[in-house]
Amino acid sequence: MYYLEVFSLLNKLKVRYLVVGGIAVVLHGVVRLTADLDLMVELEKKNLQKFFEALDTLGYKPKLPVKSTDFADPVKRREWIEKKNMKVFSFIHPKVDYKLIDVFVDEPIPFEKAYQRRQIMKAKDTVVDVISFQDLIVLKKTAGRKQDLSDIKMLEEIAKENEKK
Repeated sequence: MYYLEVFSLLNKLKVRYLVVGGIAVVLHGVVRLTADLDLMVELEKKNLQKFFEALDTLGYKPKLPVKSTDFADPVKRREWIEKKNMKVFSFIHPKVDYKLIDVFVDEPIPFEKAYQRRQIMKAKDTVVDVISFQDLIVLKKTAGRKQDLSDIKMLEEIAKENEKK
């Protein structure tokens, strides 16, 4: 679980982030396979600097031929969104192919509100800030891909089971 080292360092550097995507689905109780780590990170400059420090320390590089700091530029992010229809910015680990981190280039849900509603969970002995169950459903509905619709169905089944308890 390569992402435990990521969470640990993000926490140590006090980066404001939320786990979203497949790993969030798993942490909310759905059993399914997922490979990449999807994050929503507060897009404030100081927070992003700490985020880049963590990724640089762990050996991650942008998948695109740009600098990490380009991601911190809101004008460049807006251009990527408008001209390239970019949803996420990917970081890869050059020595380990499966280590992939995708970060939202904008806030599909206002970060501050989502952060206030977050669920603090544990993965092994590491504290993890995870998007709330309800916000995860919203993100999955917005994406609307086949896997997202399947995730919603499984998450709703877990919610029904929890209501019965």
